[in-house]
Amino acid sequence: MALTGTPGTGKSSVAAHLPDVRSIEVGALAADWGMARGPAAHRMVDLPAMIARARRPDAFGDVELVVGHLAHLLPLRRAVVLRCRPDVLADRLRRAHRGTAVDRKANEVAEAVDTVALEAYGPGRRVAQIDTTGRTIPAVAREVRARLVRWRSTPPTRFRWLADPRVTDHLLGPPR
Repeated sequence: MALTGTPGTGKSSVAAHLPDVRSIEVGALAADWGMARGPAAHRMVDLPAMIARARRPDAFGDVELVVGHLAHLLPLRRAVVLRCRPDVLADRLRRAHRGTAVDRKANEVAEAVDTVALEAYGPGRRVAQIDTTGRTIPAVAREVRARLVRWRSTPPTRFRWLADPRVTDHLLGPPR
């Protein structure tokens, strides 16, 4: 199963709260497979090569969860997409000093227009979306664990961030 979402939605933090679940970050997987370049913080992965390798029956061994904002692009049957209201996501990214102001704005917009979620709904894939806005990491981890045990999909239209005035005001307001 993929655990994916826009940067800042909580993927790595949630995975860290699932110590009994065998998981791997996409960047680490790429490094293990010899398909990564650069330091971990700025690692570039050869996604086409990873997709081809991931199609092998033995590709993931005993790994149950592939974590990262590219995980949904790998040929996995299920994906959990972590979501976060874009104005809250902006605050998370800013507080964590993640990326440049331009990178953070791009991530906010990507979340607002459902980029990762829409990419995740591929042929034959079952997808669930979980809102992390205002929730604790342990609470989200419990929900992800429940999806590992008993699957429940959600429709692609579950989140309509652009219909929320807080989001549109934030996105259309003055730059921060």
